[in-house]
Amino acid sequence: MADPQPRNTGAHLVYSELKRRILSLELKPGERIYEPAMATELQVSRTPLREAIRRLISESLLEQQPTGGVLVPLLDAKAISELYDVRAALESLMAREACANATANDLDELRGIVARNAAMVDFPDEAMKYGVALHAAIVRIAGNSWARRFHEQIASQVERYRYFTNNAPERRDEALANHRLLVDAIAAKDAEKAARIAFDHVIGAQDETLRAISRKGLDVQ
Repeated sequence: MADPQPRNTGAHLVYSELKRRILSLELKPGERIYEPAMATELQVSRTPLREAIRRLISESLLEQQPTGGVLVPLLDAKAISELYDVRAALESLMAREACANATANDLDELRGIVARNAAMVDFPDEAMKYGVALHAAIVRIAGNSWARRFHEQIASQVERYRYFTNNAPERRDEALANHRLLVDAIAAKDAEKAARIAFDHVIGAQDETLRAISRKGLDVQ
């Protein structure tokens, strides 16, 4: 039997490159994906390109039109607000539950992530990596399987908007300060405080995202 790995690897590489272009706005909101031109540009056949496009459509990072065309979705301010509202509620719930479950080892892990976040706060990609790692660790510590599933679904959508908040040094500093306060609240087992910090942290990201896309003229009302 032939090894299917090259085809899978090819599709994954195309997926990764298209996703990078979407998240970085190299492919603009509303821009159409023309398969022949894109396949030529990426030097791949249409098969891995179509596999990658289908995957991105399933993640709502591309949008299938009734006419059959594929577009980069527009940035809808209302949809973004709703997404972050749901994420804020989930993060608040999991911060509260992490207070009850966190062990000494868990707290050491969280503090280690925050320390690495602080060391890399001037580097957008690294700062984002450690911020994501902190939230993932809190999700794991909370131990709520349903919340975790919903969080994973939402995380793939939020990823599109991190570009707008992560590139602002002031927002990275604010996020780091929030992360420190959140870990301190979890360590103190102060569930109410942890829940409030987690909620406000996400709403801060929501506000910055909406301001950023408005400044760039990318939002639709």
